[in-house]
Amino acid sequence: MNRWLVVLGAVIIQINLGAVYAWSLFNQPLMDKFGWDREAIVLTFSITIATFALMTILAGKLQDKIGPRWVATTGGILLGLGLLLSSQATTITQLYLFYGVIGGAGIGMTYVCPLSACVKWFPEKRGLISGIAVAGFGLGGLIFQPIIRFFIENFGVSSTFMYVGAIYLVFVVAGAQLLKNPPIKMDMKGKEGHVALEESTHFSSKEMVKTYPFYLLWFMFLFGSMSGLMVISFAVDIGVEVVQLDVEKAVNAVMVIALFNAAGRIILGNISDRFGRVNTLMFIYGITAVTLLYMSIGYMNYPLFLGTVSVIGFCFGGFLSLFPSITADYYGTKNMGSNYGLMYQAYGVSAFAGPFIVKVFPFGQAFIVASLFCMLAMLMAKAVTAPVKIKEPTVYREEVINEK
Repeated sequence: MNRWLVVLGAVIIQINLGAVYAWSLFNQPLMDKFGWDREAIVLTFSITIATFALMTILAGKLQDKIGPRWVATTGGILLGLGLLLSSQATTITQLYLFYGVIGGAGIGMTYVCPLSACVKWFPEKRGLISGIAVAGFGLGGLIFQPIIRFFIENFGVSSTFMYVGAIYLVFVVAGAQLLKNPPIKMDMKGKEGHVALEESTHFSSKEMVKTYPFYLLWFMFLFGSMSGLMVISFAVDIGVEVVQLDVEKAVNAVMVIALFNAAGRIILGNISDRFGRVNTLMFIYGITAVTLLYMSIGYMNYPLFLGTVSVIGFCFGGFLSLFPSITADYYGTKNMGSNYGLMYQAYGVSAFAGPFIVKVFPFGQAFIVASLFCMLAMLMAKAVTAPVKIKEPTVYREEVINEK
């Protein structure tokens, strides 16, 4: 099998999963149709992300046992079903259940499968391939924006759920059919038939959580994602309140961030293959910290505003491409799905932690807090070393033989 077909399937899947980031397009139409509060509607997105992150643990374990194809297929069906049911929702509770829980579960079931399959097929360029795989997720919201707008304007918000749900169902299930684990081990040059030195030791999830590098990496992932999401989630508000831009100009930041986010996943992933994961992580934490400190000053015009949010988006993309790769590097690929599912919970927590900081502090102080977390992550990176399995003590049973 041509291993690039696996990458094609991964990109198709991730573009459709990434459309979840276009949720803000539904806010006003749902308010207009049902009269629900904006905060209540936005909670749907938070429920979706939380369910998505939690479901990656189960999905990772399943795909490690039965392979990525059927797990991703099930996820595509759940995602499509959740959206189709959402088209019939008449209460906010139904929307939470259909879109947030069922749809979010579908995303979580599918997300880990392309990543796990890709890193197994490309051990010699894990950073680049992980970056390509997750770049589709970053671009999904941007690609689907005009599609969702077209359906809302022409068919209404409820019918839009039905149409895009059908699109997700078809393309995710189709992409899942291209996912497959390599039949034999691949060496570090991508050749078949040899077992790489790094592949000789595989950690189970239980073994992974007994190693201290896992906790260092988990909190590093949390701090980086939290800092990025804090800026990405409030990019328009930062433009309006801090830079004093009108909304029309501030909205352009969303498109710029999406493009640099996708580029960062590919470029920084490729750089990590050449210069090492930890070195690349230290570099992007440093760039993020300096950029956030500059943003805390508040002295920005329109070009500088776009420049700073672009840097944050670029580095944020790097976090999401490097942590799948470093998980495979340190803990092997045999249990990649379940291991990265646990690692990915840091991202799920960051989806709430970043916005929480902004609610507690004004933007200027929030940027300083996030910058300090990135500096702490740089120090933590210096302490990251290759994990060592903890051997369980051997218990011997003594049998006493009574001779008569």
